[in-house]
Amino acid sequence: MMRKKKTYGLSYVGKAQRFAKCVVVGDMIFLSGSSGRTMETGEVSSPDVKEQVKVALDKISTVLSEAGSHMDNIVKVHIFIKDMSQYEEIKQAEFDYYEEHAPGLFREPPASTVVQSDSLSKANMLVEFDVTATT
Repeated sequence: MMRKKKTYGLSYVGKAQRFAKCVVVGDMIFLSGSSGRTMETGEVSSPDVKEQVKVALDKISTVLSEAGSHMDNIVKVHIFIKDMSQYEEIKQAEFDYYEEHAPGLFREPPASTVVQSDSLSKANMLVEFDVTATT
């Protein structure tokens, strides 16, 4: 049985990118590359990792809403970070965000994996999220 697939295109500063901000298949939503880059400028918002986490999670929240879902439906998170010494700061920023914007995730966190990466798509990018959610 073939499942219907819907792709939501990504653009920065009105310029279409060659990858999707999310893909929906059945009742599953796949988001990747959610980082501290703002949609308005396409640039990284701040050199502060906590601010980059907030921008990334705000984008995830917006995309999930566009796809007919919400943050509390996140089931799996992969977090790519450049510097493992920032792990605690990143996880604290993530859970502070959940506590305020997605209390269901604060009470029952999604499955999560953190990977250190030598580089991300921009030199000043410190963190990037890959998320799987349900509708």
